[in-house]
Amino acid sequence: MTQSEIIAIGDRLLVPVYRRAPVAFTRGAGAILWDAEGKRYLDFFSSLAVCNLGHGHPAVTEAIRTQAEKLLHVSNIHHCEPQAKLARALCENCCAQRVFFCNSGAEANEAAIKLARLWGGAHGGRYEILTALGSFHGRTLATLTATGQEKVRRGFEPLPEGFRYIPYNDATAAARAIDPKTAAVMVEPIQGEGGVVVPSEGYLRELREVCDDAGVLLILDEVQTGMGRTGKLFAHQWAGIEPDIFTVAKALGNGVPIGAMLSKDEIGRYFTPGSHGSTFGGNALATAAALATLEVIVKPATLAHALAAGQHLMERLKAMAARPGIRDKVKDTRGLGLMIGMELTEDGTKVVNECLERGLVINCTANKVLRFLPPITISLAEIDEGLGILQEVLSQ
Repeated sequence: MTQSEIIAIGDRLLVPVYRRAPVAFTRGAGAILWDAEGKRYLDFFSSLAVCNLGHGHPAVTEAIRTQAEKLLHVSNIHHCEPQAKLARALCENCCAQRVFFCNSGAEANEAAIKLARLWGGAHGGRYEILTALGSFHGRTLATLTATGQEKVRRGFEPLPEGFRYIPYNDATAAARAIDPKTAAVMVEPIQGEGGVVVPSEGYLRELREVCDDAGVLLILDEVQTGMGRTGKLFAHQWAGIEPDIFTVAKALGNGVPIGAMLSKDEIGRYFTPGSHGSTFGGNALATAAALATLEVIVKPATLAHALAAGQHLMERLKAMAARPGIRDKVKDTRGLGLMIGMELTEDGTKVVNECLERGLVINCTANKVLRFLPPITISLAEIDEGLGILQEVLSQ
């Protein structure tokens, strides 16, 4: 099919919930994408932080092929070897002892919310969850209610009860908001959809202390920040803390849909047979792909490269932002590892569109923040090539 045919069919038949760019990608390799007409693009977006190992990674591709020849799916009424192996590998590389597998970040956060309510019900009837203004936790009714952005919730009222919003990066405000109804505080280590908002260095540690003092759970949404994106497997590891519950999805399967909610053993045990579930959650194909992905990401060389590449990208972006003809257009550049935002003084949509036309895929969130989420395996030469395009666009 031609690109125009693909776009025409999508426009005619798909529910219009996405503002799609006029391009149809048909092939990828590493940090490179090609559209249906054969045009080459540098991918600085990883399909929204999903393809952290880039496109067509050989280890993931081989794991999918091998598993597909053996078994695609087995019901969660029975045991599954790749699921067991993935659960073990995740717990060996983090502070969790229990895992629930599902299909997406929204489902992982939904599971975290339900688990917190079960725990809270057994601890004085607590049910309320505090979440941060500017946050994003998903599109289900519960997770969009948890999301601290009115535009996401608008039109879906009445919304579920049991959520209150607090300022982000303010542990004191969290402490003041906790009351006898509060079961948990739920935040992102870095707010992605909210504009790549990086909290102060001690925020997560202070929030951990607040939750401990109040006897409530700390839930971290690592859906976008996890799987090596910041230079560690999970972003909370930079703070040296252990959440009671945290969630991961997006890059867990490097493009194969899978999510996971991870918890401490004593918390996870509040889920009992029949209290929650997912038909496709953690199926054989998805967990085989995720296991291969995890095994590559946890290699010290992979994480070291992600951190070094992120430092290179940040330095180059800050140098670009200081250039004559560009400095008046850039308000701030911030991030950690390969999760970086460049906040502009005006809407960034035109920049994104012009970059796409020139062969660079980036994204704009929170209206003015250019978001850079390239594969954590991207080369420094590819970073420089992409930034050359961006500099040309911003200089116009």
